[in-house]
Amino acid sequence: MDADPVAAMSGERPIGVAIVDDHPVVVDGVRAWLATEPRLTVLATGDDPDEVLRTAPEADVVLLDLRLHGRMALGKLAELSAAGRRVVVYSEHTDPETMLAALDAGAVAFLAKHEGREHCVATVLAAASDRPYVPPALAGAMVGDPRPDRPVLSDKEREALLLWFQSMSKASVARRMRISEHTVKQYVDRARIKYTRAGRPAATKAALLARAIEDGLVRPEEIGIYRSQARYDRPTP
Repeated sequence: MDADPVAAMSGERPIGVAIVDDHPVVVDGVRAWLATEPRLTVLATGDDPDEVLRTAPEADVVLLDLRLHGRMALGKLAELSAAGRRVVVYSEHTDPETMLAALDAGAVAFLAKHEGREHCVATVLAAASDRPYVPPALAGAMVGDPRPDRPVLSDKEREALLLWFQSMSKASVARRMRISEHTVKQYVDRARIKYTRAGRPAATKAALLARAIEDGLVRPEEIGIYRSQARYDRPTP
């Protein structure tokens, strides 16, 4: 489980993916999609998350069907996320309520099954390096989120988050804003604290981006989320 995406980028090994789905034809299709990207390798597949991860405990990303054997797997999603797994939910259930519930349970991204190879590969690559990538269906759910428990961020906090989401390092954000890197970290930490107090924690960069888009603090077009992020940059600290 202590997989190192940086090592994968350096050529030491590809990014390991575990696929959990109870439809073999879907598993075969996703495996074929991921095989087109040399930086990815499928380590294990199956319809039981525990068995799959016992086979491949070193997996960097878990691609999880949200409905397994006729039951929604939100509880298992929350369990995997709490254990530190990067879980990308891959589902045909794309109503906004379900998608936002998956994010709240800890998913780093939600990929609709109709969104195709390009978004699937880009989402997995981004998840492995803790970079934000929001496919179109998820973006629509976030923008339309009507929930009232939205923290209020200052203009400086929002500016720092937006620049950071645009794949800048905190040092680059500091130079752009003409402030110290420590102050940038304070802005990001304050935003996380505000979301935690609102009962919507955002421990990772991807989760924090999801919260910001949900609440209208950042617009999807401001970070170019619809572009394929084929270049695998080093994760920003």
